[in-house]
Amino acid sequence: MKAITFTLATASLALVSYSASAAGDNTHVRLATTTSTYHSGLLDYLLPEFEKDTGYKVDVIAAGTGKSLKMGQNGDVDLVMTHAPKAEANFVENGYGVLPRKLMYNDFVIVGPHDDPAKVTSQKDVAHVFESIANSNVTFVSRGDDSGTHKKEKGIWEQTKIEPNFGGYRSVGQGMGPTLNMANEMQGYTMTDRGTWLAYNNKLDLEILFQGDKQLFNPYQVILVNPERYPSINYQGAKEFSDWLVNPRGQDLINKFKLHGKQLFVANANEK
Repeated sequence: MKAITFTLATASLALVSYSASAAGDNTHVRLATTTSTYHSGLLDYLLPEFEKDTGYKVDVIAAGTGKSLKMGQNGDVDLVMTHAPKAEANFVENGYGVLPRKLMYNDFVIVGPHDDPAKVTSQKDVAHVFESIANSNVTFVSRGDDSGTHKKEKGIWEQTKIEPNFGGYRSVGQGMGPTLNMANEMQGYTMTDRGTWLAYNNKLDLEILFQGDKQLFNPYQVILVNPERYPSINYQGAKEFSDWLVNPRGQDLINKFKLHGKQLFVANANEK
């Protein structure tokens, strides 16, 4: 099964023509998702199994959480898989999404150059990490794309009361993979989800310098687009995919997905 993906730069334009051509095709399910589920390789691993089990094909638009929720809000996709709890709650409360379900989690980590000029490793929590980076005026590369990772980062800056406009701050408007590559080229710091880090780290001259703060917990949900608002979506196919993901088959596959021998995500659909 070949999942259809669009780059961040062309997703919105491509989706216009794709939505028109796919309308009424009940064998296809349109999923908008954060780039971390794509760049980590998770979807390439899961989707052939889902197609084999059900016959449905999932067409993936990897565009970050903010853009993914916007696609759901516009009725351009059938479901979303994202990782920004407050934005997801607003999406459901405002009537755009239904049946939100916990799916899995991993965590965020702070990565940077081996010599750690901002002394990140000696900080006691992630807010102090950000303060140290800003006060040292070293390079920090932000996704700057309204993704779940970017939303988390902005929340931490708000805690520190520091406006992220210091000389070394770079907002690049890119997905996690390109952001990691830029941080590597600049020998700067960035915040990344662990899954994408594990997919890229063997190509980078960076290392994890801070991890484990409870604020860096990174939960994912799957949410269906509301069929009462958008009757033409493939609600049945979307629900089939959501059911498959949160039931034992999908949850077991998520837990078994590894890269370089390390588990990337922890399935948690059945946790209270």
